[in-house]
Amino acid sequence: MSGDRSGTGGQEKLFGGGDAPADAIVLDGTLARIVYRHPDSGFTVARIHTTEGGEATAVGELWGIPEGTPIRLRGAWVDDRRFGRQLKVAGYQVRSPETLVGIEKFLGGGIIPGIGPELARRMVAKFGPRTLEIVEREPERLTEVEGIGAGRAAKISAAFAEHRHVQDVMVFLRGHGVTAAFAGRIVRKYGKDAVRVVRENPYRLTEVWGIGFRTADSIAEKLGVARDAPERLQAGLVFVLGSEVEDGHTHVPENALFDRGAEILGVAREKLLPALETLERGGTVMREVLGDRGRTASLATVTQLEIEAAAAFAELCRTPARLVALDIEQAVAEVEVAADLQLAPQQKKAVVAAAVDKCVVVTGGPGVGKTTIIRAVVELARRMRRRFSLAAPTGRAAKRLAESTGQEAVTLHRLLEYNPQSGAFQRDEDNPLDADLVVVDECSMVDLALFRALVVALPARTQLVLVGDVDQLPSVGAGAVLADVIASGAATVVRLTEIFRQAAQSKIVTSAHLINQGQLPELDSAPGASDFYFVGRDEPVAARDTVVEMVAERIPARFGFDRMTGVQVLAPMHRGELGTTALNVALQARLNPPGDDKPELSRGERAFRKGDKVMQLKNDYDRNVYNGDIGIVERVDPDAGKLWVALGDGRTAEYERADLDQLVLAYAVSVHKSQGSEYPAVVIPLATQHFMMLGRSLLYTAVTRGKRLVVIVGSRRAVGMAVKNATARARYTWLAERIREATAAEPGGDAAEPDDLDDIDL
Repeated sequence: MSGDRSGTGGQEKLFGGGDAPADAIVLDGTLARIVYRHPDSGFTVARIHTTEGGEATAVGELWGIPEGTPIRLRGAWVDDRRFGRQLKVAGYQVRSPETLVGIEKFLGGGIIPGIGPELARRMVAKFGPRTLEIVEREPERLTEVEGIGAGRAAKISAAFAEHRHVQDVMVFLRGHGVTAAFAGRIVRKYGKDAVRVVRENPYRLTEVWGIGFRTADSIAEKLGVARDAPERLQAGLVFVLGSEVEDGHTHVPENALFDRGAEILGVAREKLLPALETLERGGTVMREVLGDRGRTASLATVTQLEIEAAAAFAELCRTPARLVALDIEQAVAEVEVAADLQLAPQQKKAVVAAAVDKCVVVTGGPGVGKTTIIRAVVELARRMRRRFSLAAPTGRAAKRLAESTGQEAVTLHRLLEYNPQSGAFQRDEDNPLDADLVVVDECSMVDLALFRALVVALPARTQLVLVGDVDQLPSVGAGAVLADVIASGAATVVRLTEIFRQAAQSKIVTSAHLINQGQLPELDSAPGASDFYFVGRDEPVAARDTVVEMVAERIPARFGFDRMTGVQVLAPMHRGELGTTALNVALQARLNPPGDDKPELSRGERAFRKGDKVMQLKNDYDRNVYNGDIGIVERVDPDAGKLWVALGDGRTAEYERADLDQLVLAYAVSVHKSQGSEYPAVVIPLATQHFMMLGRSLLYTAVTRGKRLVVIVGSRRAVGMAVKNATARARYTWLAERIREATAAEPGGDAAEPDDLDDIDL
């Protein structure tokens, strides 16, 4: 397989990582049987026949090594609680098989397409120890074997050469610090050109899923790329702009871009302008002068989304709404009777707007009746015989919308018919939605990309109603869509402010509104007399211990909530003693400690055991699980390298070991990840060490996630800092201005003036 080019020599060649410590255990033998191997990561559980005549189990990244291959492993012995002694592989070397049995097993192991066990036996019987040499150097002689014609011989030789080349590429990549999982992805993306691509421009590796700038930069350094090489400076600027997008911005002032780029790259600021200009000429970056922000830069793809979304939304708003041939006041009154509703004046205004105006935004905090308005809008649309669609950004929000209206509601991705294979929506300007009215709930979660996909898929006749709380945190993805649509002035906006009597009895609701108004909520509550509590703990470790005690004992005992499914910890940050990482470690240890009846599956530092509470980090349409879904690990099979997560609504998702980077423990999650969700009880740790994240919208969002109980654990000073900070982490977006520009640029000819709701007699 390797070694000297005769194919039969015993010279060793490094195929695996060479990063094992010098004093590592060395084990020589033959890979006798593959118990499990993940096709992407190369993670393998294998039985080894040692040269001393014994057997051992080896676990680690053994990418593409077939059964029957002589191998030298380096690593450390570990004693697994369930599976006994195993060699945890840190590096390995592979040699060509030298015995006839070894050659036969290697060729027949499935690594070379076109050769099965029986054909391998005939080949070895014909050519003996020279079999591999014949395959590589004299493939025309393979026709001497029964069942092999000239065409098949050529294919076998080509496949053998390709396999050797892939292993050579793996040697190169692993030798430059690339993990086996990433090396496998690189080989699949670039094939035989992988080494050339990496040598010419290692920063192209960022095109491979999971490889970021820092990994590519480390490889580039090993390859001798200069710190001020143009390709490095360009890649660094793209990395910074991508990071800004991840933080929610659609552009960044150039001065800020150069400051951060110079810091990350370790070069002088003046070296970055030529690199930025090159990126602009190549179409990767767009540069604009945006009002008082001056000259800005952005990833061209993101700005294009903003431009297209603005144009489509402006066009939708300009198109006249259909005339309503009925008495709106009478129709709303009939809806109230039919749906057993009693609408307040603000709510009636919103329902009327949804009937007569083209684009409507309904916004307001908890307890102001947004759900009631949606019910009335749906009932009115049904009576007007309008085809309507109800949607929300997440499955959880869509399920609540369906339950509250009694009508089908779906995720926006399902509404727009997302195709995971193509990564595109099937509904677009060429295949628009067939609906007279589209209502979207929880719109604060809608990011720019999803908003653009929605508005380009709406036909001119469709009315759009957006419902959400603009004062919550903006979307996880780039943009501040709901706020920008309101600021654009293009839509009719109804802001609900009246808190209804039943909701006003909840201290959660009143506290949330006080926070939103910049006022400190009442933090002193008598035990048992409230649904909103503050527990003072100034020292972060003490606060963490109190959070664990609250979740594990005090809240379940006093209020009866299930400590796993009924109580959710929401933290402002991931790092620190009160960040999600430390809290999850502490909560896992208390709520689901290790035991013989709790098998585990780990990858890197991530370890999950049966009974753990976990959360999905990205949309996975193949598994039917989505970003933010929370479930319980119901089964773990370490032998197969798999675990299964029950998601609470009848769905069960299966994960391979290599897929565990999609999961995190979810005893504590970030406030951002909680958007669109409601929990029976919420515990919010808040400390001054969170000062970088402490903001009014963050605390407001966290408090409004609790349905029946909210407990803040931390310092009064931190609560005060959050309430006072109304501008934390403001986003750089330009959607509102682009909508105004698009509306002004094309007045729309015959478009009717929107109805003035103030003139409607309610």
